[in-house]
Amino acid sequence: MRRYSFVTVDVFTEQRFGGNPLAVFPDARGMTDAEMQSLAAEFNLSETTFVLPPDDPAHTARVRIFTRTTEMPFAGHPNVGTAYVLAQQNRDRNGKLLFEELAGLVEIDVERAASGDVLGATIAAPQPLSLGVEIPVEEVAACARLTPGDVIVRAHRPVQASLGNPFVLAEVTAEALGRAVPDITAFRRGVDREAALKGRFSLYLYAHEGEVGVGEGKVQARMFAPLGGTFEDAATGSAAGPLGALLLSFSEAREMRFDIRQGVVMGRPSLLQVVAHRAADGIRATIAGRCVPVLRGEAEL
Repeated sequence: MRRYSFVTVDVFTEQRFGGNPLAVFPDARGMTDAEMQSLAAEFNLSETTFVLPPDDPAHTARVRIFTRTTEMPFAGHPNVGTAYVLAQQNRDRNGKLLFEELAGLVEIDVERAASGDVLGATIAAPQPLSLGVEIPVEEVAACARLTPGDVIVRAHRPVQASLGNPFVLAEVTAEALGRAVPDITAFRRGVDREAALKGRFSLYLYAHEGEVGVGEGKVQARMFAPLGGTFEDAATGSAAGPLGALLLSFSEAREMRFDIRQGVVMGRPSLLQVVAHRAADGIRATIAGRCVPVLRGEAEL
C-alpha cells in the first residue's frame, strides 16, 4: 500500500470556505496517470494538482492539473494554490517558483507577510492572448438560459480567448449575470455545432461594476463548464486573465488592472486581481490571489 499526503486550500480568498477549493499532492512521485485522474474524480473538486520533480532542475516542479474528467494544460486557482502550498514548505527560491506545465512555463511570485507567513501568490500566464472562434449570441444566451438581449456586444461579440486554457468570454447585463443558469443540453448542442471548440465549452460571463476607469476596472463574473462536470466555478484564474487581456486590447493603455469578483452567487466569494500588459509578443497577464489552508490527510493507493 502506497500513501500520499495531500492538503486542501481555499484559493482567491482570505476566508475559509470562501474562494475555490483545491486539493494538492505535494509529492506525487510514483503515481500513474490513471491514479491521478481517479483521485481528482474522488475529490470531486474543479481541479486537483499533482507535484512532480521538474524536467529542468532550474525549475521548481512539474505540476499536473486534473479536473474530474481530464488533464488541463494550465489553470489559475490550481497554480496559485499549489504555489501557496509549496511556499509553505519553503520550496520557493527567494519568493520565486517556476512550474512546468503542458501549456508552458508558469512563473510565480510568492506573497508573504512581514512575519514570513505565506499569504498567496501572483502567477504569470504562460502564453500571450490568443483569440479563437466567435460564438453566436443566441447560442451563448441559450447556454445560460438567458435571452439574446441580455448579452452585450458593444465591445465584443462572445469569443473564445486563451492565455493557455481557452474560455468563451461574453459580457452580459448585471441583472442577467445574477439569474444565469447553465443548460447542459444547450452546451452539448453548442459543442457539437462548433468544431473549433474541440469538444470543450467553458463559458465565462461577466458584467462591469460601474464604468471602467483609466487603467483599472471592477468586474463580477461567473463560469459554467457543465460538460466537464463543473456546473459553476467559484474562481477561474485562467478565464479572468484572458478577460483582462481582452479588455486591455480595446484600449490604448499599456497596462490595466482589474478586480474580478466571482463565486458570489454560489456563496463562495472570491477576489482575483488581474494585471494585463502589452509585451513584445502580445498581451500578457498576471493573476493574483490569497489562500487559506483547510484540510490535511493521506490517500492510500
